[in-house]
Amino acid sequence: MRSILCLVDDKHVPLYRIMWVSDLPHFCGHEDCEREGEYEVRLEQDESVWATREERDQIIQALESWQGGITAEDDWS
Repeated sequence: MRSILCLVDDKHVPLYRIMWVSDLPHFCGHEDCEREGEYEVRLEQDESVWATREERDQIIQALESWQGGITAEDDWS
């Protein structure tokens, strides 16, 4: 049985709280930005956690696995 939690940074986040995961790393151009190069993982209630590329890929894989993934039988048209 797979876990309903995924590890992001040092936090165990329930998969059902994740609204979306950014495809591109954060870039704002501010000199004091501490999040550049990290990927935003948006949670419910306008909360976010920040992931490395490896963590982002693991989150996406965990979400697809948890929801059953896309199969050849799925018709998106």
